[in-house]
Amino acid sequence: MGHVRAKANKYNFAVAFFVALGSFTYGFNSAIIGSVIGLPSFFSYFNFKATSEYGGHIIGASNGLYAGAGCIGCWTVFWLLDTLGRKRAIQVITVLCIVSAVIQTASVHIAMFLVGRFLNGIGVGFMNCTIPTYISEISPPAQRGRIVGSHGFIICAAYGAAGWAGFGIYYETNPAIQWRLLCALQIVAPLLLLIGSPWIPESPRWLINNGHDQKGLEVLEKLHANSDDPQHVGAKEEFVQIQTQLALERGSPSPNMFQLIFDRRYRKRMFYGFYLQAMCQSTGVLVVANYMVLELNNLGVTGSMPLLLLAVYNSWAALLNYVNALLIDRIGRIRIITIGITLTSLKSGCIVCLSIVTALNSRYGTADNPNKAGQAVAVLFMFLFVTFYGFGIDVSSYVYCSEIFPTHIRSKGVGWSVSGLFLMTTIYTTAAGPAFNTIGWRFYLIFIVITTLMLPYVVFCFPETKGLSLEEVGALFGDEVAMDVTHLSEKQREELDANIAKTTDLTTFDLEKNRHHVNTGSPFSKMSGTDIEHIEEVGAGGRKLQ
Repeated sequence: MGHVRAKANKYNFAVAFFVALGSFTYGFNSAIIGSVIGLPSFFSYFNFKATSEYGGHIIGASNGLYAGAGCIGCWTVFWLLDTLGRKRAIQVITVLCIVSAVIQTASVHIAMFLVGRFLNGIGVGFMNCTIPTYISEISPPAQRGRIVGSHGFIICAAYGAAGWAGFGIYYETNPAIQWRLLCALQIVAPLLLLIGSPWIPESPRWLINNGHDQKGLEVLEKLHANSDDPQHVGAKEEFVQIQTQLALERGSPSPNMFQLIFDRRYRKRMFYGFYLQAMCQSTGVLVVANYMVLELNNLGVTGSMPLLLLAVYNSWAALLNYVNALLIDRIGRIRIITIGITLTSLKSGCIVCLSIVTALNSRYGTADNPNKAGQAVAVLFMFLFVTFYGFGIDVSSYVYCSEIFPTHIRSKGVGWSVSGLFLMTTIYTTAAGPAFNTIGWRFYLIFIVITTLMLPYVVFCFPETKGLSLEEVGALFGDEVAMDVTHLSEKQREELDANIAKTTDLTTFDLEKNRHHVNTGSPFSKMSGTDIEHIEEVGAGGRKLQ
């Protein structure tokens, strides 16, 4: 019998895609403002013009408050995730998203609308950390990139849905309904997730970390059951690996989020996660999307056509995100972000396309410009820009940040990483409204310069995580690994599988007997006999399943 590794079954994929309704919530709520500010009825109701100084500040505030609140959500979500568990946290967050959407829909003053956007930003900040954390913890190593990639894919699908909703509602003749209906649609995804949430399993890693070992094992077996592994060897192996690693880490202190930034064991990971998300947003991707309608107006594209192009733009991005999710486990996380570093490079492709968009906007970016060919080429390069971004960056950044932290600090680490996204979004989108009204196309130069400077560090310094279990990734950052399966020989793997299959009670699994299956021969080997005795005493060999 060959070595058996855990594989996701249809139930595993179904759970991941269902909880990705949370990803849809984040994507739809983030993108809907781009459609709302494309509706004249929104400006007429609140009595201001988008091109005025006041209008620029209001549009900037609606984006900036949302993104700034997202930072707050990222920095505080760990309390929900670690205290209530991943499942209960999802339920609480959906309620907040629903309430905040209702406030926006019912707004009678621009201040009320901005309060709703702020509360919604906190909710989606929670959501954008919780969903990739949860999905990564229910996914087997060999397919984790593809499954966690559903988060990025669904976010872009939601961008597309927001665009199509805006395009369709443009034809609603009642101006009182137009923008309110768009805001009300933000309720749908979190409401569906809340209704279906009682039937999703709790994260097995959270269960095991909180002493519910038997429930954790049952969840793993249900998620990874397949006909090729009738004895659930893959799931049991994953269970033993999780349990022994948590036992090894259990004596370690659990610093708060900001202590982690300076802790020598974790500060590199905290920096890498934040840096990667900040770099991705420094491409200007959300500024391009959120202000695309206004930019198209400047290029002479008017009426419903800008909303149609925005919908097609985001739908195309979703398709490319799906391709990214399919390829990431083959190509690798870092490589798919940085391939080429030339015009064929995914990331540099974004830089080059945005550079061309900037140049074309500088020449043809006025509505009265007669050169329609130049304006059309500018639109084309906007689409090429998102092609490179969707194919190589969006999915990969979420996958990477959800993998590099150990279980006991993952919620804090992911929260800190994703706050990089929201923080840079806050800066860029708040400045974008006034910037476009004053310096116009020159604002894009900021993204070109910053991304070009940030890219080399990722290429040369970030370690690859492809194919490793979440417990094994820590070794790339100097952590001790209690049970390294990936780097065992085929014979050692088969022997380990056989021993696990024969063990009916995994609390009796003899790590000393299987010592050569733990770390020996691995490039990660650091474990001593004392470490193994500690694990046997405190962890898999000595703690009763509860």
